[in-house]
Amino acid sequence: MSRQHPTPPPGRRCAPSGVTFGFTFGFTLVELMVAMAVVSILAAVAYPSYSAQMAKGRRADAKQALLELAQKMERFYSERGTYAGATLGANGIYPSSSRAGHYTLAITTQTAEGFSIAAQPTGAQTGDVCGTLKYDQLGTASLGTDATASLAQCW
Repeated sequence: MSRQHPTPPPGRRCAPSGVTFGFTFGFTLVELMVAMAVVSILAAVAYPSYSAQMAKGRRADAKQALLELAQKMERFYSERGTYAGATLGANGIYPSSSRAGHYTLAITTQTAEGFSIAAQPTGAQTGDVCGTLKYDQLGTASLGTDATASLAQCW
Protein backbone atom coordinates (compact mmCIF):
# COMPACT_ATOMS: atom_id res chain seq x y z
CA MET A 1 0.00 0.00 0.00
CA SER A 2 1.54 3.30 -1.01
CA ARG A 3 1.45 6.32 1.21
CA GLN A 4 -0.78 9.09 -0.15
CA HIS A 5 0.03 12.77 0.50
CA PRO A 6 -2.81 15.24 0.69
CA THR A 7 -3.31 17.51 -2.29
CA PRO A 8 -1.61 20.89 -1.77
CA PRO A 9 -3.72 24.07 -1.68
CA PRO A 10 -4.14 25.93 -4.98
CA GLY A 11 -1.05 27.94 -5.90
CA ARG A 12 1.31 25.86 -3.74
CA ARG A 13 3.73 23.21 -4.83
CA CYS A 14 4.50 19.89 -3.25
CA ALA A 15 7.89 19.12 -1.84
CA PRO A 16 10.31 17.53 -4.30
CA SER A 17 9.87 13.82 -4.80
CA GLY A 18 11.66 11.72 -2.26
CA VAL A 19 10.95 14.22 0.55
CA THR A 20 8.38 12.78 2.90
CA PHE A 21 7.75 15.60 5.35
CA GLY A 22 4.93 17.36 3.53
CA PHE A 23 4.51 20.58 1.64
CA THR A 24 6.83 23.55 1.18
CA PHE A 25 5.11 26.70 2.33
CA GLY A 26 6.74 30.11 2.25
CA PHE A 27 6.25 33.76 1.53
CA THR A 28 6.84 35.41 -1.78
CA LEU A 29 8.75 38.66 -2.02
CA VAL A 30 5.54 40.51 -2.84
CA GLU A 31 3.85 39.18 0.30
CA LEU A 32 6.80 40.26 2.43
CA MET A 33 6.81 43.74 0.87
CA VAL A 34 3.08 44.16 1.47
CA ALA A 35 3.50 43.08 5.11
CA MET A 36 6.39 45.54 5.56
CA ALA A 37 4.31 48.34 4.03
CA VAL A 38 1.42 47.64 6.40
CA VAL A 39 3.74 47.61 9.42
CA SER A 40 5.36 50.86 8.26
CA ILE A 41 2.00 52.59 7.91
CA LEU A 42 0.93 51.41 11.36
CA ALA A 43 4.21 52.64 12.86
CA ALA A 44 3.86 56.03 11.15
CA VAL A 45 0.39 56.43 12.66
CA ALA A 46 1.25 55.10 16.12
CA TYR A 47 4.57 56.88 16.80
CA PRO A 48 3.21 60.46 17.05
CA SER A 49 0.54 59.26 19.45
CA TYR A 50 3.14 57.42 21.50
CA SER A 51 5.37 60.51 21.61
CA ALA A 52 2.47 62.70 22.73
CA GLN A 53 1.59 60.28 25.54
CA MET A 54 5.22 60.18 26.70
CA ALA A 55 5.34 63.99 26.81
CA LYS A 56 2.06 64.05 28.74
CA GLY A 57 3.50 61.61 31.29
CA ARG A 58 6.61 63.76 31.72
CA ARG A 59 4.37 66.81 32.18
CA ALA A 60 2.66 65.00 35.05
CA ASP A 61 6.10 64.79 36.69
CA ALA A 62 6.44 68.58 36.41
CA LYS A 63 2.97 69.24 37.78
CA GLN A 64 3.63 66.99 40.75
CA ALA A 65 6.94 68.73 41.41
CA LEU A 66 5.33 72.19 41.21
CA LEU A 67 2.54 71.23 43.62
CA GLU A 68 5.02 69.69 46.07
CA LEU A 69 7.23 72.78 45.84
CA ALA A 70 4.20 75.02 46.44
CA GLN A 71 3.40 72.95 49.52
CA LYS A 72 7.00 73.40 50.75
CA MET A 73 6.73 77.14 50.11
CA GLU A 74 3.56 77.28 52.23
CA ARG A 75 5.32 75.41 55.01
CA PHE A 76 8.24 77.85 54.75
CA TYR A 77 5.75 80.74 55.03
CA SER A 78 3.98 79.27 58.06
CA GLU A 79 7.33 78.83 59.85
CA ARG A 80 8.82 82.25 58.96
CA GLY A 81 5.91 84.53 58.02
CA THR A 82 7.43 85.24 54.59
CA TYR A 83 8.09 83.50 51.31
CA ALA A 84 11.31 85.48 50.81
CA GLY A 85 14.50 83.54 51.42
CA ALA A 86 13.33 80.12 50.26
CA THR A 87 15.85 78.36 48.03
CA LEU A 88 16.05 75.21 45.95
CA GLY A 89 18.79 72.62 45.68
CA ALA A 90 20.88 70.67 48.17
CA ASN A 91 20.42 73.15 51.06
CA GLY A 92 17.00 74.41 49.97
CA ILE A 93 13.45 73.44 50.71
CA TYR A 94 13.10 71.27 47.59
CA PRO A 95 15.36 69.80 44.84
CA SER A 96 16.05 71.97 41.81
CA SER A 97 14.68 69.38 39.36
CA SER A 98 11.62 67.17 39.11
CA ARG A 99 11.85 63.58 40.33
CA ALA A 100 12.37 62.10 36.87
CA GLY A 101 14.66 64.96 35.88
CA HIS A 102 12.66 66.14 32.86
CA TYR A 103 12.11 69.62 34.32
CA THR A 104 14.28 72.18 36.11
CA LEU A 105 12.48 73.98 38.91
CA ALA A 106 12.92 77.64 39.83
CA ILE A 107 11.43 80.15 42.24
CA THR A 108 10.88 83.01 39.82
CA THR A 109 9.32 85.51 42.24
CA GLN A 110 9.30 85.58 46.01
CA THR A 111 8.18 88.36 48.29
CA ALA A 112 6.90 88.46 51.83
CA GLU A 113 3.35 87.92 50.54
CA GLY A 114 3.69 85.77 47.47
CA PHE A 115 5.70 83.51 45.19
CA SER A 116 5.78 82.23 41.64
CA ILE A 117 7.49 78.98 40.69
CA ALA A 118 8.25 77.47 37.30
CA ALA A 119 9.20 74.13 35.77
CA GLN A 120 11.24 74.44 32.58
CA PRO A 121 11.54 71.36 30.33
CA THR A 122 14.97 69.80 29.85
CA GLY A 123 16.38 66.77 28.07
CA ALA A 124 13.83 64.70 26.18
CA GLN A 125 11.07 67.12 27.18
CA THR A 126 12.73 70.16 25.55
CA GLY A 127 10.51 71.48 22.80
CA ASP A 128 7.29 70.28 24.44
CA VAL A 129 4.21 72.17 23.22
CA CYS A 130 3.44 73.28 26.79
CA GLY A 131 6.85 74.81 27.40
CA THR A 132 7.44 76.16 30.90
CA LEU A 133 4.75 75.40 33.48
CA LYS A 134 4.11 78.01 36.21
CA TYR A 135 2.29 78.10 39.53
CA ASP A 136 1.81 80.73 42.25
CA GLN A 137 0.70 81.12 45.87
CA LEU A 138 -2.93 81.64 44.83
CA GLY A 139 -3.00 78.23 43.13
CA THR A 140 -3.05 79.78 39.66
CA ALA A 141 -1.51 77.60 36.99
CA SER A 142 -0.12 79.25 33.87
CA LEU A 143 2.24 78.69 30.96
CA GLY A 144 5.41 80.46 29.90
CA THR A 145 5.79 82.39 26.67
CA ASP A 146 7.38 79.34 25.03
CA ALA A 147 4.08 77.41 25.05
CA THR A 148 2.23 76.70 21.80
CA ALA A 149 -0.61 74.77 23.44
CA SER A 150 -3.48 76.01 25.58
CA LEU A 151 -3.57 76.00 29.36
CA ALA A 152 -6.37 73.39 29.30
CA GLN A 153 -4.22 71.02 27.24
CA CYS A 154 -1.22 71.37 29.55
CA TRP A 155 -2.71 71.53 33.02
